[in-house]
Amino acid sequence: MPVSASAIYFLNLRGDVLINRLYRDDVGGNMVDAFRMHIMQTKELGTCPVRQIGGCSFFYMRISNVYIVIVVSSNANVACAFKFVVEAVALFKSYFGGAFDEDAIRNNFVLIYELLDEIMDFGYPQNLSPEILKLYITQEGVRSPFSSKPSDKPVPNATLQVTGAVGWRREGLVYKKNEVFLDIVESVNLLMSSKGSVLRCDVTGKILMKCFLSGMPDLKLGLNDKIGLEKESQLKSRPTKSGKTIELDDVTFHQCVNLTRFNSEKTVSFVPPDGEFELMKYRITEGVNLPFRVLPTIKELGRTRIEVNVKVKSVFGAKMFALGVVIKIPVPKQTAKTSFQVTSGRAKYNAAIDCLVWKIRKFPGQTEPTMSAEVELISTMAEKKSWTRPPIQMEFQCIMHCRSLVNFIHNSASETTSCPPLCVIVVLHLLPKPDELDEELVPMFTASGLRVRFLKVWEKSGYNTVEWVRYITKAGSYEVRC
Repeated sequence: MPVSASAIYFLNLRGDVLINRLYRDDVGGNMVDAFRMHIMQTKELGTCPVRQIGGCSFFYMRISNVYIVIVVSSNANVACAFKFVVEAVALFKSYFGGAFDEDAIRNNFVLIYELLDEIMDFGYPQNLSPEILKLYITQEGVRSPFSSKPSDKPVPNATLQVTGAVGWRREGLVYKKNEVFLDIVESVNLLMSSKGSVLRCDVTGKILMKCFLSGMPDLKLGLNDKIGLEKESQLKSRPTKSGKTIELDDVTFHQCVNLTRFNSEKTVSFVPPDGEFELMKYRITEGVNLPFRVLPTIKELGRTRIEVNVKVKSVFGAKMFALGVVIKIPVPKQTAKTSFQVTSGRAKYNAAIDCLVWKIRKFPGQTEPTMSAEVELISTMAEKKSWTRPPIQMEFQCIMHCRSLVNFIHNSASETTSCPPLCVIVVLHLLPKPDELDEELVPMFTASGLRVRFLKVWEKSGYNTVEWVRYITKAGSYEVRC
């Protein structure tokens, strides 16, 4: 549900109206008096940014020495309202030279009224992009004398930009080497019982891209999602051999993605912005591949001694490994002394968090390191309370880097599903430059099973492109009850 604002007010710290704009006639002109009397004078500005007075709701935010108040008379999306305020302030700052305060508003009230008419229509937010608005609202604001930010130059090809075709990318970009970097970053969230049964498990992921492409390229990304492959096989009237398929939930795309084509063909087609951006976010709840299984055994031997045995099994392939693995085993607060025996890594007692911290810098696949610890407790005369045994927490990061062996040449109008072979490169420590990596043919690991089937680039000049794909799997909330 959009904002559907009835009015917007700009007030100073005394409650005086600097600028106001009425978008609907369903609220009276005394709304600002109600806000001043029931909120500002009662000193309740810092309690909650959303207040309901009578039949109207007030959403307000303080920026510098100015209060921006949005009044709505019906149910509205609060998050969208505050997002509109933040984007509107950024727009005003771009016109005013980076300053937004009471003086800037008084010096630019004519320009602000013109912008308010463009960025909101009948209470519904419109385009708030400074790059696009500056193409046809060319009036320059009165800049603050303390601002040294130069004026932004208008983007060429105004007609194409104003229509919204590709407002996120400008034409005329030229690169000597055309490259696309694609990262699939996934966080595994797990809650497992002490007996090894999964109580809750899901994967939240995002696809990050960094594009250095000349001209106005059109990209098409193919994933092994179930709905997309089924739609592709229907369009081509033949089954698609794709291996394991997955079901994506709660998918959110960047504005550059062609949603009409995605709804009809289930393909991710887009004209990318220049540089780094987040292409999409997703969540998966079925068929999650757990990279680790933790098997704890904790025995309380009397009131002053605890025996801890923890086994961690890596489920992924033997040729892969995880980096920065940390297992935190909670112990009682009255811990006095600990002794450890580990088959891999190092372990110590951290009194600040009341945990045994077991660190393994490099964790190979298909291995089962163990840790045994004896914990001595301080004996007290106070009444003993039962130890609640908080869950074991685990942190890790698995990084695999894969790249195409052959440069892609996409200058044909025909679409094919062929994809050049991919070579997986394991990153040992910090990721160096691609040319410095050692190659090793190993299977790629993602907790969701998501794979990039192909990445196609079309551009009218037909230049060569190089695509780099990297998979990163790390721990989100990875907990095991003990």
